[in-house]
Amino acid sequence: MKIRMAVTLVGLLTPLAGHTQDSRAPIDAIPQIAVTGRGEVKVSPDRATIQVSVQTRAVTAAAAAAENATKQQSVLGALRALGLGNDQLSTINYNVYPEQRYEQGKEPVIVAYNVTNTILVDVRKLNQVGPVIDAALAHGANMITSLQFYASNTEVARRAAIATAIEKARADAEAAARAAHGSLGTLLEINISAYSPPPPRPMMLARSAAAMAQADTPINAGEETLSVEVNTRWRFIAGQ
Repeated sequence: MKIRMAVTLVGLLTPLAGHTQDSRAPIDAIPQIAVTGRGEVKVSPDRATIQVSVQTRAVTAAAAAAENATKQQSVLGALRALGLGNDQLSTINYNVYPEQRYEQGKEPVIVAYNVTNTILVDVRKLNQVGPVIDAALAHGANMITSLQFYASNTEVARRAAIATAIEKARADAEAAARAAHGSLGTLLEINISAYSPPPPRPMMLARSAAAMAQADTPINAGEETLSVEVNTRWRFIAGQ
C-alpha cells in the first residue's frame, strides 16, 4: 500500500476572558491533523473485449464490399456458434477507401478498393477469449486490432480499498500526533475521492497463420490494481 500524508496543525482560537470554549466550535477552530491515505487492492479481470476486423480488396468498391460481407457473415456465424449473443457483437467501424497509383505528371489512378469491417466482441467468460480469436481468424477475419481485459464487478474490492486507506490514514495521523507531543482525537471529516475502476488493459497479440493452425491461442488475463484515495481530518489533542 502506498500512503501519501500531509499533516496540518490548526491552532485553537483563544476564548474570551471569563468564557469557556464552546464544544460546538466550528471545525476550522479545532486543532487538527489532516491526512491523505491511499488503499490498493488487486482484482482479477473476468471479461474481455476483442476488436475483430475483416479487410478485403478488389478492383471495384462493390466487389470488395460483397466479399467483405460474405466473410464477416461467416465470422459472425462462427462466434454465435460459440454461444455469443447478438448483444455481445456490435459493428464499430466500416470503412471503404480507394487505393491509388501515383505517377509523375499524371492524375492519380484508382487501382483497387479496400473495405474494412470491424466488430467489437464482448466476451463474458475468459476461457472463451482464445476460442473466439481462433474461430474469427479461421472464418475470414484477418486482423485482431485490440484485446482488452476488464473487471465487471469491483464493488467489494473498492470497499476493501476504502477500509485499508482509512486504516492507514489513522495510523499515520496517530504517528504525527505523537511526534507533535500530543494524541489523536476523534475523526472530524472524511472524503472519499472520485473512484474510477481500473481501465481496460490492452494486450498485444500477434500470430502467424501457421501458428494458428497448430495450436490454440493462449490467453493470460493477469491482475489489475484498484485504488481509492481518502482525505481525513482528525482532532489533535495537545500534550500537557
